[in-house]
Amino acid sequence: MGYSKSDKAETHTRIVSVAAKRFRERGLEGIGVADVMKEAGVTVGGFYKHFGSRDELVVEALAAAFKDLDVWEEHTPDMAHLLQNYLTEAHRDAPGTGCAMGALLGDMTRGSKSARALYTERVKRSMAFFSALLPSSQRSDKRRRALLILSALLGALNLSRAVSDPDLSREILDGVRDELIGLVKAGSHTG
Repeated sequence: MGYSKSDKAETHTRIVSVAAKRFRERGLEGIGVADVMKEAGVTVGGFYKHFGSRDELVVEALAAAFKDLDVWEEHTPDMAHLLQNYLTEAHRDAPGTGCAMGALLGDMTRGSKSARALYTERVKRSMAFFSALLPSSQRSDKRRRALLILSALLGALNLSRAVSDPDLSREILDGVRDELIGLVKAGSHTG
């Protein structure tokens, strides 16, 4: 029996989905093609029927993971909601389904040109989204405040994951979130 185009597309989507989750959990170098293919229920030999290279898989998986961010943004009504929901212990503890920008931040410095280009576009998109949520202010332009917030969110999430002390990890999340909320509230009263 032959392998239909719809079967191939379904298998391709399954491979990308597994890779998107596992790359976020373990990093780009933390899981090999053989493990991704095995988890997706496909033989390693079938890899090149779906992808021209490992980098092609990485870029597709990154794009799929960024679609999760698109959905999250669609359901984020304001900056307070964004800040309250991003810097949480639940998000910290679930990198496989959480923010790919945060989960793969360290990997991108060593990522391929194509992966870094896709990541760069996501940063720009998130900055625009954050800017749109911010109130206008005479003191500081919205793009710079969006950059500060994005940098603080990604840094705090990664730092909270990096430390071994659970109390310190929680303090990082709570402290940065509370400071950012204070900055956003203060910015809304200066314009």
